[in-house]
Amino acid sequence: MNIPAELKYSKDHEWIRIEGEIAVVGITDFAQSELGDIVFVDIQTEGEFLEKDEIFGAVEAVKTVADLLMPLSGDIVEVNPELEEAPELVNEDPYGAGWMIKIKFSEPSEIDTLLSAKQYEEII
Repeated sequence: MNIPAELKYSKDHEWIRIEGEIAVVGITDFAQSELGDIVFVDIQTEGEFLEKDEIFGAVEAVKTVADLLMPLSGDIVEVNPELEEAPELVNEDPYGAGWMIKIKFSEPSEIDTLLSAKQYEEII
């Protein structure tokens, strides 16, 4: 299981990479493997402000549909345009080309509530 040490994680299996005032978010390798082949990524919240733990979208896999939860409060400033045509990128490269959204986060203190790679590994 690939759990990059430089990222932060949510208990809901999202990964977070902090880049200044922006957080790049996707689902973890563990999450994509549990879901199976992802056939559709539905994110209609670009430009919206959402609170931590609110639903920002959903992923549809062959066997299930799963909600995507905000790991940090903030404005969704970008949705990965590649996922519309190629949702399988989430399976193939969850920490790279399969990223989902970019958030301009509003509460930097919320970063401290995220899990380290070691803490995330312990819960899975």
